Amino acid sequence: MLAGKSEVEQMIPQKSPMAMVDGLITNNQNATVSQLVIDKQNIFCKDGFFREPGLIENIAQTTALRAGYIAKLNNDKPALGYIGAVKKMKIYVLPKDTDTLRTRISVQYELLNATIIRGEIFVGTELMAEGEITIFKQD
Repeated sequence: MLAGKSEVEQMIPQKSPMAMVDGLITNNQNATVSQLVIDKQNIFCKDGFFREPGLIENIAQTTALRAGYIAKLNNDKPALGYIGAVKKMKIYVLPKDTDTLRTRISVQYELLNATIIRGEIFVGTELMAEGEITIFKQD
């Protein structure tokens, strides 16, 4: 693992209770993989499951973690970003509130201040959700 929970908290702008990533597993030119150990007290947990908004936020924060890690390597500050669009999102199974997510994102396009990423969320080998998110970076 490249970074644990305390290091991840320094690389993303979101803080508890809104932090939806707690580990950086891998990062390369093509993809970034994060981890989230779901806690039953998570604000997106309801009725024993981690709900849809949490899944979308998990993909977006994996993108923020990628930017934060790259900025750290370059001794720079990451740009703040926000979700501009969610497309082609498919949620196959809601994770249980005790599962560990492994989220893989890959950058599809970057143009000016917009980045389109494709995200996939797994529990073990089971694909839970996938989709595209457009992230806009603030100047």
